[in-house]
Amino acid sequence: MFFRARPPRSAPPPVREPLRVVLPDGRVVEVKRVDNRRVRGLRLTVTERGIRLTVPPRTSDRRARAFVQEHAAWLAGQLAHTFGTVQPLEIGASATLPLRGVDAPLQWRDGRFLRVELDGDAVVATLPPAIAEAAVRKAFSNFYLGQARADVGRWMPRYLPTLPRPPKAVTIRPLTSLWGSLAPDDRMRLDLALVLAPPAAFEYVLVHELCHLIQANHSAAFWDEVEQRYPEWEPQRELLRSRGRPIKAALRAVCEMPGIPHH
Repeated sequence: MFFRARPPRSAPPPVREPLRVVLPDGRVVEVKRVDNRRVRGLRLTVTERGIRLTVPPRTSDRRARAFVQEHAAWLAGQLAHTFGTVQPLEIGASATLPLRGVDAPLQWRDGRFLRVELDGDAVVATLPPAIAEAAVRKAFSNFYLGQARADVGRWMPRYLPTLPRPPKAVTIRPLTSLWGSLAPDDRMRLDLALVLAPPAAFEYVLVHELCHLIQANHSAAFWDEVEQRYPEWEPQRELLRSRGRPIKAALRAVCEMPGIPHH
């Protein structure tokens, strides 16, 4: 009896401490280093998740840090664009909450049960005593999810009669780089951050993904389908391109624990 030897497992990439870089204004920011065999040069990016430097393996920390420091002015500008208008949620103190393109009034109340709900144009958060911060932020995430589902439920019936079939399912959750997607099995995903954007931008993304039920591409025929259903789609696409990162960052500032490099 012969046994085939298992190939040796590749060693996991080393866990590296974040690089610390000084910006022109004196702030010190942390940069996550990611080793990637598929890249040839050094690539610096800023997203709502923070700062990331992708480098080929064996790149020394000295070279990586020098590369980031060389681009410190650019980095400061990107951080200002992404986080400059974002206000972290201060439990029990914040007076507004980003919702549907505006800063809605936010009221805090004491109560026995944790609740976040809409009362007219204001958001009311009821906090029991000694509640954990993570639980409060989860409640705000669930509030956003409920509002997003309500928007989709209000808009969807308007478009279904013109489609060959409805989507099999619609999932709304935070997405990293996309605003939405439609899988080959007709399951749709939408970014939860869209409920913080102006409603017209959110509805455009919904229409965009619904039109992929007709054209599974971005051909001229696809954009014709979008145009027929949502003639004002271009300004909304431009808004999401220009303000996308701040919108996504605002969602993280409310629903996740502090740690984002705010401007």
